[in-house]
Amino acid sequence: MKIVLLGYGKMGQLIERFAMKRGHEVVLIVDESNRSSITSEDLEDADMAIDFSTPDAALENISLCFESDLPLVVGTTGWYEHLEEVKETCLDADQSLLYGSNFSIGVNIFFHINKMLAKAMNPYKQYDVQVEEIHHIHKLDAPSGTAITIAEGILENSDDKKSWVNSVEGSGEEVIPKADELLIESLRIEEVPGTHTVLYSSEVDQIEFKHTAHSREGFALGAVIAAEWLFGKKGFYQVTEMFDFNK
Repeated sequence: MKIVLLGYGKMGQLIERFAMKRGHEVVLIVDESNRSSITSEDLEDADMAIDFSTPDAALENISLCFESDLPLVVGTTGWYEHLEEVKETCLDADQSLLYGSNFSIGVNIFFHINKMLAKAMNPYKQYDVQVEEIHHIHKLDAPSGTAITIAEGILENSDDKKSWVNSVEGSGEEVIPKADELLIESLRIEEVPGTHTVLYSSEVDQIEFKHTAHSREGFALGAVIAAEWLFGKKGFYQVTEMFDFNK
């Protein structure tokens, strides 16, 4: 495929490396230095776009790709409040978009088992549950999109938790969740690629379910595989649709 990279930070550079390793060509790189001058004509020769930009830029990039009839994979998070309108526009215009909070194979297995664990724990009311996420200090959004996906998987399978609330360590704002609220605690520590933990605590014990990323490479490779999966398809997809854990 001929790929356009939207965003060229650490993730964009890793995606370029894995795309080339897998036989693809990066034909255009778009970042803050040239974004204002890019038009749909610049994307005419491309087959696919991959967006790892910023929450503010992602919506503009999605619109540009729709105008250009260019399929795109969106790994940027922090824009999901606009998800339904983007989905409607995508389907109405017969475009192609795949989005996800995390493209790592391991994390998507984690998402699946997290739902199974939440369902198994649901009858045992002596356990309270919370989610903890740790990322590098450069991450712009909190909680992470991955943590939100984990929280949503718990909420889908819990009779007691109805919504999630976020506490950011060091923000100076104390967040005390209500009984029906799921706490997501966010920590920002130097260059941590991403650690997510689900904790079920009772008076007598604690269960921890944890995923630790050792580098960003799993995310980057997964994004390229997602682009390969999306190629030739029309529609609006989540990254979880790439995986079938029910076989």
